[in-house]
Amino acid sequence: QVQLVESGGGLVQPGGSLRLSCEASGFSFSNAAMNWVRQAPGKGLEWVAGITGDGGSVKYADSVRGRFIIYRDNGEKTLYLRMHNLKFEDTAVYYCSKDTARGQRGQGTQVTVSS
Repeated sequence: QVQLVESGGGLVQPGGSLRLSCEASGFSFSNAAMNWVRQAPGKGLEWVAGITGDGGSVKYADSVRGRFIIYRDNGEKTLYLRMHNLKFEDTAVYYCSKDTARGQRGQGTQVTVSS
């Protein structure tokens, strides 16, 4: 069955960087569009970034464009999110999702931006 396992979150100061990973199994990873979504405390799910199966096309939410980079390694069946210049408002649980923003997700990884 589809399994997605996120990792790489943590506590970081404003302006810092993190790289999130999402290891996938149970489906044809290279044929699936993938997304990163996040949920801040007390807020709804927010789409962050998306990438096509071949990695040839990426899109970003306005709130993260220019600071975050989504990419994938189809050989390793892993999705990544490189986050730079992190802000307080980036604090959230980050999930990778299959196919669409509301597709199947993993358990998430917590990112906390705090001084």
